[in-house]
Amino acid sequence: MTDDATAGLDAVLHPPARLQIAAVLARVDEAEFARLRSITGVSDSVLSKHLAALAEAGHVSLRKAASGGRQRTWVSITRAGRNAFRRHMAAIEALISAATA
Repeated sequence: MTDDATAGLDAVLHPPARLQIAAVLARVDEAEFARLRSITGVSDSVLSKHLAALAEAGHVSLRKAASGGRQRTWVSITRAGRNAFRRHMAAIEALISAATA
């Protein structure tokens, strides 16, 4: 296995919950915090930390909006995040191909 196979791996996207978040966001315009929490199965504080890491890396943007008298957080993937997700998935596919060849 060469370094080329792992060149596209993104350490920020690699943790399973972050990969799940990126996979969801790659298919929608935006997702609400509670929906991402439900999908990932993590607590509010853990999801907040994952979203902060993704936002700091420029992979997602966060939008706060009032709805039904409550403050809600909406998350969307950025162009850079979408590109990083595609590279990461291609690198994983390359690793699988190398391992099964």
